[in-house]
Amino acid sequence: MGILDANPMSFSTFPDDKAVFEPLNPEDVRAYLHKAVDFISDYYTNVEFMPVLPNVKPGYLQDELSASPPTHSASFDVTMKDLRTSIVPGMTHWASPNFFAFFPSTNSAAAIAGDLIASAINTVGFTWQASPAATEMEVLALDWLAQLLHLPTTFMNRTSTGRGTGGGVILGTTSEAMLVTLVAARDAALPRSGSVGVSHMTRLVVYAADQTHSTFFKACRLAGFDPANIRSIPTGSETNYGLDPTKLLEVMQADVDAGLVPTYVCATVGTMSSNAVDPVGAIADVATMFHAWVHVDAAYAGSACICPEFRHHLDGVEHVDSINMSPHKWLLTCLDCTCLYVRDAHRLSDSLETNPEYLKNEATESGEVTDLKDMQVGVGRRFRGLKLWMAMRTYGTAKLQEHIRSDVAMAKMFEDFVRADNRFEVVVPRNFALVCFRIKPSGSMTEEDADEANRQLMEKLNKNGSAYLVHTVVCDKFVLRFTVGSSLQEERHVRSAWDLINKTTSTIMD
Repeated sequence: MGILDANPMSFSTFPDDKAVFEPLNPEDVRAYLHKAVDFISDYYTNVEFMPVLPNVKPGYLQDELSASPPTHSASFDVTMKDLRTSIVPGMTHWASPNFFAFFPSTNSAAAIAGDLIASAINTVGFTWQASPAATEMEVLALDWLAQLLHLPTTFMNRTSTGRGTGGGVILGTTSEAMLVTLVAARDAALPRSGSVGVSHMTRLVVYAADQTHSTFFKACRLAGFDPANIRSIPTGSETNYGLDPTKLLEVMQADVDAGLVPTYVCATVGTMSSNAVDPVGAIADVATMFHAWVHVDAAYAGSACICPEFRHHLDGVEHVDSINMSPHKWLLTCLDCTCLYVRDAHRLSDSLETNPEYLKNEATESGEVTDLKDMQVGVGRRFRGLKLWMAMRTYGTAKLQEHIRSDVAMAKMFEDFVRADNRFEVVVPRNFALVCFRIKPSGSMTEEDADEANRQLMEKLNKNGSAYLVHTVVCDKFVLRFTVGSSLQEERHVRSAWDLINKTTSTIMD
């Protein structure tokens, strides 16, 4: 008698007309993924011709599909048909070469493959022992990137002499990077406030320029800082909207004189609104006087700093406590991938460590490994290091630099188009691959009229579907942002966008 025959719960006891549910049947995996890969390849072939912004209304998907989950199974082909006919038409196509909004969300064949493989392996590498290769790969990829950025060895996990004092971790977003460093800075500052526990939390103060991403102010609230103690320091054209170290010094000294405790300063390299660059070294010099933690948010523009001609924007980084940059924005590595580096890893892990009995192991207790759970908010984590490593391993430094330089050159071309047309103005000097421009007042047109004209221009462009731009406000002016950086963008797409802007402006101005 065979094993199956001896087992009353053997597969043979199921009705003949019902197949056993095998969600990871190897042949299904092969068949489904082949179809998914074909879909992805076709998508990238055709996305250029799709409207960048969809023409759908809230709730449309429940009307097209179903508000209730299905009871019975369907073939995978039916699922893929729903994807094509209902879901894709409702997408804003960030991958489109006609997407010029926000900052780019880049991708590459190597990163997609890495993300796919990581999702399939589905490891949960909260400790080194839980998946040694996942931790080792993340450490390696971060150290490779640190070398491309010419970060000091104090930010590296491993150096030529062994394990470093600093280190890195790959998080989901910049928001997480800010939050965990704010918590570490808070815990370091509380003893200086004379606090027992968090009793003096209301004395701690944090600082950033008014151009700093709104996620910073959200993270401050999540970390428990009093909203009244979050300083947003005004910037202006005299510093190209970067944070003025002199103003920072004045504000921090005034807080000290008022009995408050400067705790954290956020400097940005490439702000969201205007792509301003805060002077990292000078800000660090000021903050150090008050023992405040200095964090650098280089989420977007940090990628450009792998090119020697842009690296000076990080000058002084050896004096900061932490820095983050997001390869998913501009370094061909798909969401989510934000790299956080800290100069002293223990300052972070001391605030975030969890050590339950069921996670204790010899590797952790040896002190030779980093358990990445202790450098993030949660415990569980994805195998993000694989896609970053695969992108760097496949393309190499030279190709990654070529990608950055090509985008910058196209942005420079667009900036030249704007400057050559006397109907427009470039509002702030271009940094990297973002151009902030607007229709300028002329003749009897007031600033208010110009704002309305720019608003109309943006709405008409976006409604057309052939391009997508967003706006910001700089010095009370309504300003259009044109960001080059989609992985599929070529010079012809930038030229076409400018032609559309030109023609649309003529209809508004006539």
